[in-house]
Amino acid sequence: MKNESRVVSLNRGVRQQLQTGKKLIETGIFKQPVLGKVSVTAAGLVDDVIGNQKHHGGKDQALYLYSGDDYQWWSEETGRTLPPGTFGENLTISGFHSAALRIGDRFQIRDVLLEVTAPRIPCATLAARMGDPGFVKQFRQARRPGAYARVLNPGKLQAGDVVEYIPTPEAHPTILDLFELWYARERNADLIHQALKAPIAARTRANLETWLDN
Repeated sequence: MKNESRVVSLNRGVRQQLQTGKKLIETGIFKQPVLGKVSVTAAGLVDDVIGNQKHHGGKDQALYLYSGDDYQWWSEETGRTLPPGTFGENLTISGFHSAALRIGDRFQIRDVLLEVTAPRIPCATLAARMGDPGFVKQFRQARRPGAYARVLNPGKLQAGDVVEYIPTPEAHPTILDLFELWYARERNADLIHQALKAPIAARTRANLETWLDN
């Protein structure tokens, strides 16, 4: 990470309906920047909406983080400026590349302490939100997944807050390692075992354990 990272934006979703294929779903993926201080609990941003709680949210995926650097790349790639919250993230943070984070890396922001737990795997909801059925493939090829995090210590945040990056002392897999593992035709058992020793999100852990059994 760069010498100084900051919170670019805190983004909160409201419940909206979205057409995904033949289904009309309720989603909180449309995140909008919030002004002023926002309370963060073990469940995430207060009043944030999570539409599909089977696959999203929970204490191990309380917040989704995306990088201002990755936004710059996407703006150059798409030829248009994408505002914070476009990818459904709760925190847009400057000065880091999401794929390089390791499971167990931490962010200290004021009193709030976050721990990286898993990569974001794109789904049809993201494609529908972007208005492009092919966006899941594009997101996968970009290899800029962003990261989920758990809240180890709650508090209040606001845009402009300084972010302290605390790397894990362990050689845990990177976000990109696990992102690529998801799509691999042959899954690396050594990498899976390595990941299971890390403080990964419960949903990711369940998937890895299933892959080992098959």
